[in-house]
Amino acid sequence: MAQVADDSANPDVSLLRSINDLAKQAPRGVDRAVEFAGEYGLVALSALLAGWCWWRLARRSPDAPAAVAGVAWACLAAGLAALLNIPVRALVRRPRPSVDHDGLDVLAPGHHTMAFVSDHAAITAAVAVGLFMVNRRVGVAAIAVALAEGFTRVYLGTHYPTDVVGGFALGAATALLLAPPALALLTALARKVAGGRAAALVLARPAPARRPRPAAAHHWHRADDKDLAA
Repeated sequence: MAQVADDSANPDVSLLRSINDLAKQAPRGVDRAVEFAGEYGLVALSALLAGWCWWRLARRSPDAPAAVAGVAWACLAAGLAALLNIPVRALVRRPRPSVDHDGLDVLAPGHHTMAFVSDHAAITAAVAVGLFMVNRRVGVAAIAVALAEGFTRVYLGTHYPTDVVGGFALGAATALLLAPPALALLTALARKVAGGRAAALVLARPAPARRPRPAAAHHWHRADDKDLAA
């Protein structure tokens, strides 16, 4: 049964209540916006960043096959992190915060699985780390999205802060530790695709070369030239 915990003795619960209390004070419209962002919007934004990085940057990279492979790995790592989270949750079996602590404003009901770790945090962190290895600017933007996602999970009352930290660790570890073999295979595949009919998936069509303007004709007359006909 849910009970009031000694927040001062548990920093995890104390921080959970401090962030979740913001939801109690915020207008209903803000809560609904955070709920949508936390459940769907920020994960979709991570996917859009990956798509933009592939279309606009990776295909135009000097080593396009390796860059495209990096973007592909960012997406695959996110899916793999979500799969790895299944046995982690089964092993830890940590209930959702509302099960053990009353007084929380749970804005996203319907989450009946275990809490540790946050799959949303793991997915966005894996994408962020994967994209950072391809392009730092896009990676930083993706990291900001992941941090925002982690905040929303606590704001909504669906996860403890340590669930989010664990999700970040799982996603980052998946993207980093498995990157060498994954990128080797994906880069080889991308190079093969680049030489076939689907080359546009890996290589951007080069812009048509501009024809150089003809140089203006200049007539130089030496000062000592004389008109022999004079």
